[in-house]
Amino acid sequence: MFACMFFLLFPFSLVNSAKDTRDDFLQCLHSQNSNSISSFINTPNNSSYSSLLQNYTQNLRVKATKTLEPLVIIKPKKAFHIQTTIICSKKHGVQIRIRSGGHDYEGLSYVSPLPFVVLDLIDLRNITVDLANKSAWVQAGASLGEVYYRIAEKSSKLAFPAGVGLTVGVGGHFSGGGEGMMMRKYGIAADNIIDAKIINAEGKILDRESMGEDLFWAIRGGGGNTFGVVAAWKINLVDVPPVVTVFNVTRTLEQNATNLVHRWQYLVDKFPEDLALRIFVRRVNSSQDGNTTIQAAFTSLFLGRVDRLLPIVQEHFPELGLTKKDCIEMSWINSTLYFAGIPNGASLDVLLKRDPQGRIFFKGKSDYVQEPIPKNALENIWKRLYKMDAKMAELQFTILGGKMNEISEFSIPFPHRAGNLFQIHYALLWHEESIKEINWHMKWIRELYDFMAPYVSNHPRTAYVNYRDLDLGTNNINGNSTYQEACIWGFKYFKVNNFNRLIQVKATVDRDNFFRNEQSIPYLDHYAG
Repeated sequence: MFACMFFLLFPFSLVNSAKDTRDDFLQCLHSQNSNSISSFINTPNNSSYSSLLQNYTQNLRVKATKTLEPLVIIKPKKAFHIQTTIICSKKHGVQIRIRSGGHDYEGLSYVSPLPFVVLDLIDLRNITVDLANKSAWVQAGASLGEVYYRIAEKSSKLAFPAGVGLTVGVGGHFSGGGEGMMMRKYGIAADNIIDAKIINAEGKILDRESMGEDLFWAIRGGGGNTFGVVAAWKINLVDVPPVVTVFNVTRTLEQNATNLVHRWQYLVDKFPEDLALRIFVRRVNSSQDGNTTIQAAFTSLFLGRVDRLLPIVQEHFPELGLTKKDCIEMSWINSTLYFAGIPNGASLDVLLKRDPQGRIFFKGKSDYVQEPIPKNALENIWKRLYKMDAKMAELQFTILGGKMNEISEFSIPFPHRAGNLFQIHYALLWHEESIKEINWHMKWIRELYDFMAPYVSNHPRTAYVNYRDLDLGTNNINGNSTYQEACIWGFKYFKVNNFNRLIQVKATVDRDNFFRNEQSIPYLDHYAG
């Protein structure tokens, strides 16, 4: 209440203070750049500012509850623009929020309670593929779709194991790990990063050799906007066959869906690493009588032809009833369109589109499961999905195992390896913008999350940092978080040993805690030495 009255009593002083800060910041940028800065700076006075802010702001829930907008949106065209932005931001006490695609779940790339600028990397999207060495340099503003397209342009036998969201920016995806349909064969995206160029808190450009192995370890899965601005990543490309097989088989409760989902949980160690099989569970209207039912969609990528796939599924999962007509053979690059829901036969040029998707109100959460969930618990989940206002809820079950079991949980900060059967992603979407609707939907997904506690990992109950969830806890944004505050959420994303190592790296590379947000790795004096 006091804070609200303070704002009402002193609105002009706050506005003037923000304007003065912006003016000082812009003057600093002018002094650092010999050429005009108008080509990469957008202020509220520019006609482009509003569209830039909105276009890649995917989650309307964040904008509905947080109103502070960036002083400036910076779209760097070269590394030097990032360097000067860091220097001037530090000098004038302005926070930086880094955006590469705008898909972050809690909007930490475009909202802040403190004066801030958005560093939008969308113009840094060059991709250079090196076929001889099976590698590529990818600038951090590129989308996953662009990465897949540029690889396929050069070779039909190479690919990269990352996510299915084609407009997701690689900067955030790689820095949080990057799960995808080929991780049972090749690990996650961050497992396949072999170099990077990062601009640190002093404005210096470092590669793997000059940054050192500790920082290189930290940026591959330790979360974005916490150690510096990664401007480019060097990735290791992987081999794929000329033909892969996909299928999407749906079953309702009336078609034995509960038993199928239950049985699926026991297949992690039985399926070969060439096979990934996800389940999407949602509420639908029955095609038979129009009544509401629960549907489980079994969605798969197999790195091989259908004649090799069918015997595997028929041996280990005959209950699914998979037939040859359920399966489609295609190239790997076309499978990226398939999993993004793009109709078969569409031009590959769609991979290059960066048009914003439909914005919506959204809340997501995640869990890792280490023991099969009993049938009665699954049935209780279905009951919750029947609630009237949860009609756009979806649960995604992602199978782990394979290569994921072979990589040490300490190899990079992403720790979710052997011992985990699958990951659950909880997603709730809605259109209504009232605070009442927001509160109802948030209550629904939090209650489901609480209900799931006995059936998922514990001590700690783990979560995926790329499905950022501020319900797990937050830092003091002013920069003086305690270890006890940070470990509440930090252990969930990274587990104890990895989180402690991330704190040690932070203390070495960002002693002023310049790069920070509500869940960035905190700076703690105790670790600074």
